[in-house]
Amino acid sequence: MISRRRFVRHLGCIAAVGQLAGEAFLARRAWAGAAPRDDMVWLDANENPAGPPLSAIKAIVDGAAATARYHFDEFVAFADAIAGSESLTREQVVFGIGSSDVIDAAICAFTSSSKPMMTATSTYEIPVEFARRLGKKVVQIPLMEDWAFPVRKLAEEAERAGGGLIYLCNPNNPTSSLTPQNDIGWLAANLPPQTVLLVDEAYIDFLPRADVMSATRYVRSDRSVIVTRTFSKIYGMAGARAGFGCARPDLVRTMRPFLDNVIPILGLRAATAALGESATLIPGRRAAVARTRSELCDWLRQKRIPYIEPHANFVMMDIGRDVRAFGSEMFRKGVAVGRPFSSLKEMLRVTVGTDVEMARFRDAFWQVYSS
Repeated sequence: MISRRRFVRHLGCIAAVGQLAGEAFLARRAWAGAAPRDDMVWLDANENPAGPPLSAIKAIVDGAAATARYHFDEFVAFADAIAGSESLTREQVVFGIGSSDVIDAAICAFTSSSKPMMTATSTYEIPVEFARRLGKKVVQIPLMEDWAFPVRKLAEEAERAGGGLIYLCNPNNPTSSLTPQNDIGWLAANLPPQTVLLVDEAYIDFLPRADVMSATRYVRSDRSVIVTRTFSKIYGMAGARAGFGCARPDLVRTMRPFLDNVIPILGLRAATAALGESATLIPGRRAAVARTRSELCDWLRQKRIPYIEPHANFVMMDIGRDVRAFGSEMFRKGVAVGRPFSSLKEMLRVTVGTDVEMARFRDAFWQVYSS
């Protein structure tokens, strides 16, 4: 049952969402001063050029005729499939229109004018801007020298504020850096009262298998932890808009009023099909991205261009000059790269594309860089 006050809060969240743009839109907007070429290479939004697996495409094609109805009856099976993949129960799972939907719901549910959202800078800025649009207090602390999240400082801020939501993206966007699992474990075990930790694992599947230790284990041990995932990245389904979150049942219940609890049926069916072949799909795609990414890093080292050691499907490099002008020139040469980030004004983010796309990137990059 939704109270009148909670309904008003829900409307406020929806209004804020309507004013914000997603990752892809912000990336395109960054270079809006130039018209895209017909042969444009898009390396700006951390999309996966491999696209959806064939099983997901078949599910979309076969399901197209079924879009006349909502198919609410399929939602439980989808939640069960997600829960099974994470060794959780249905009550510990919530899904949404991409993982951003779940992140937004957590911000609505666990922050207020007095209980802030606490995170690092730089990190994924859309949740940060969402919280600010809602009038929530936001506390940002610089990343550490190794580009990891400063977990102890974040805990201190939460203690000082009397609670709130800590947002931690791991691997982090836009830096592609990793926060050590021991640090996340310490934070999960030392959260101050009334504090919830949200670990955004949009890019976790790009980590080598030996390094994949999801924070869902803290959900299984009943910590005040939310973990979000998406089908947009390694599954190559950014346009399908499917994502989910995992948390204790009481945290899930608190977030639900801020979610429509509905997902487009084609996205649901595609995600279900992709999830069914994750055991073979993810290792193959992880290896392909790692190979191409390694080739890019080798080239950067040869050219003596510093970069942050990458752990996702993108690389952040230090070009030593204004990234906005540099990116605009790249765009004019037919290669779209990551948008500028306010605290990293001389660093350029580029998505790992196909071998052909990366050859185009290297050629355009060097022309601009050496000019």
